[in-house]
Amino acid sequence: MPTIRGLWQKRKSIVFTWLISYSAVLFVPIAISLVIYSQASHALKGEIHRANDALLKQMRYTIDNQIDLMKRLDMEITWNDKLQSLMYSSKPAKEAPFTAYQLAKEFRLYKTSYASVDEFYVVWDQGGAVLRPGNIRDLRTAFRTLHDTGDMTYDEWQATVRGPKANRFAVLPHLGAGTSDDAIAYITRLPNDLSGKATGSVVVMADASRFREAIEGISDFGEGLLLILNEDNEILLSSRPDAPELQPFLGGGHVRLTQARIGDSELFYMPSAVSDLKYALIFPSAVYWKKAEYVRSFASISILLSLIGAGILTWFFTRRNYTPIHELMQSLTDRNSPAEPGDGNELRYIQRAVLNARSEKERIATQLQKHQQTLRSNMIHRLLKGRLDARVPYEESFRSFHMALPSDEFAVLLFVLENEESLYAKLPGIDLNERARLAPFIIGNVVEDLAQQRRHAGYVAEADDMLACLVCLMPDAPDVRGELMAIASEAQAFLRRYDMELTISVSGIHSSWAGIAAAYQEAVDAMEYKMVLGKQGILAYEDIRAAPADSAGFGYYYPLQTEQQLINFIKTGDFGQASSYMREITDRNFGGRVMPITLARCLLFNLVGTMVKAIGELGEGSAWEQDPGRMDAVIASDTIQGMQEELQDLLRDVCAFAAAKRASNAALEREGSLRELTADVVRYIEDHYTDANLNVNAIGERFDLKGSYLSRLFKNQTGEGLLDCIHKTRIAQAKAMIREKRDSINEISRLVGYNDAATFIRVFKKYEGITPGKYKEIY
Repeated sequence: MPTIRGLWQKRKSIVFTWLISYSAVLFVPIAISLVIYSQASHALKGEIHRANDALLKQMRYTIDNQIDLMKRLDMEITWNDKLQSLMYSSKPAKEAPFTAYQLAKEFRLYKTSYASVDEFYVVWDQGGAVLRPGNIRDLRTAFRTLHDTGDMTYDEWQATVRGPKANRFAVLPHLGAGTSDDAIAYITRLPNDLSGKATGSVVVMADASRFREAIEGISDFGEGLLLILNEDNEILLSSRPDAPELQPFLGGGHVRLTQARIGDSELFYMPSAVSDLKYALIFPSAVYWKKAEYVRSFASISILLSLIGAGILTWFFTRRNYTPIHELMQSLTDRNSPAEPGDGNELRYIQRAVLNARSEKERIATQLQKHQQTLRSNMIHRLLKGRLDARVPYEESFRSFHMALPSDEFAVLLFVLENEESLYAKLPGIDLNERARLAPFIIGNVVEDLAQQRRHAGYVAEADDMLACLVCLMPDAPDVRGELMAIASEAQAFLRRYDMELTISVSGIHSSWAGIAAAYQEAVDAMEYKMVLGKQGILAYEDIRAAPADSAGFGYYYPLQTEQQLINFIKTGDFGQASSYMREITDRNFGGRVMPITLARCLLFNLVGTMVKAIGELGEGSAWEQDPGRMDAVIASDTIQGMQEELQDLLRDVCAFAAAKRASNAALEREGSLRELTADVVRYIEDHYTDANLNVNAIGERFDLKGSYLSRLFKNQTGEGLLDCIHKTRIAQAKAMIREKRDSINEISRLVGYNDAATFIRVFKKYEGITPGKYKEIY
């Protein structure tokens, strides 16, 4: 029991794994031996099958010759002129016996020509006779002469020769057949005559002994069983009728050819080339397994030898290969902590020890790199802020961080990522901290590489939510400012391919460590001008700063009369003219030199105030006071372009509001006019409903409007058409007259404006659901 437990605990050891692996090699010779045995058995089986096919083909050739003679004789008899005349002629019945006699005499020639056909005759249904070579017999006499062996009755014989199928094979008993009492018959049922009466059948027979002679040499092969089957797979002839191996293949008197093997027997069959017959062979499977016994014994011996030899080699190589592994394990166990309990695999233990050592080394290197990067960024940040009171001189700090300083001239590039939120939205599954570090890492690497390509030294650090690149310039560079702009342009174009939209500002060139803070402040001042010049641009401080001489007489254009004209456009709701006029004002102010940011904001705030004044003059200023968010959207824009777009949206809403107010006032005036017109029309109809000529066009002429237009206005106002109003008014008056029972229906129809009583009745029924007469009976 302890031995088994110890082996189970050692199951994860490399020794156990090697034993299993080497043992797996044993399956190779075993598999090869099994494949050889299988292929040899298959080859033997294939040879036996080919031999069986050859024998079946030989039997088919021999028997098909006999069957072909029988079918040829059947064909000649069937198409014999005298037979056709006897069966289908319209001659008098008294001539038929003579024709039958001539036909029987002619059959003697067929008997001589087809010596291998043992018997043939024609069953004449209308004459109740059988025509044989040289004689004519009645049906019963012919049956006793030819077939009465006791195996078949007279009625069974008639059913067989008069079967429904036109051509078929059958087994018939045959008297005087020599060594056999039965024969294979080919029966052809002749078609009915023109009157639909049965005519007869042609029967051609060959004794079974002829077929048995053909297969006599095959029946002894491997104790096989040979069969001749008809088209319904019924047995016509068997080499051994009582063979037990036939029973598994039988089903309902038919041989199942779909099952090639049942038990220890196999079945092969082949169709006849000249008929619907099939030739089948059933033989025991042990025939070829006896011949494969030698192959099986050889394969078993080779497998046994392979197992013994492989076992010895496996044990030898396992011990030899495990020795260095064992020594390595001992060395690791001595130097490090002991192996973990239950850890039985030596290679996994060695792998863990190596990975732990490597991980510790990488962790220490990564920690040092992070500290170095943090210290480097902190040093650059202090320089950008002008803090020169470092404990260690900056020259030594740069050398310790392996940061080259080609000269004492510096410039600063600032980078602002404008689409940070949308960019991070495209990076699902990444931690927020990782996302925040990803973009600065990419931008820093790209900018530092571009500076290095131009032989400058660039170092990137974060400062005031921006990325600042401190560029130490190469001495004696021909066009330093142009190279700085080129670095910014290339960085912006390259990073745009990765959906990073950058705004970059470039400072001037300064000397010494103290000049770095001045360069940084210039880059910050230039970055503020993205509000005026727009995002995603490159802003150079030297292009933006204004000379004192340029500031004289500088202001912006927005006089009071211009503001009043813009208010008038807004009050009329004409957004096209108002927008064009506002764009003209902004273009006049921003189209020239760069406007100071303070003046730009004042101009935009004044434009917002103009729209508030316009709404206030419309009498709806309080509605906009309740929605200050629209104003906040304009003020919160961080660029002039953004403020202009928000201003245009606000102007569109203000103009739409003014236009809607004017349209509402006009609609109220029009609504009052329509109500007054509708009341006049209703009064006119009530006053003139008795007029038979009152219609839509007449009312339209009365009010100087087209009839169809007046009817549409009336329907929009009241919900019903003008003609319906006329009919309903007349029907209401008619109902009052009917209830008073003073006049007839015809008189009432005339009094309410209908010249035709039938029209009045139809209209009354349409609106009331009943005729005026019924209404009069109710009331």
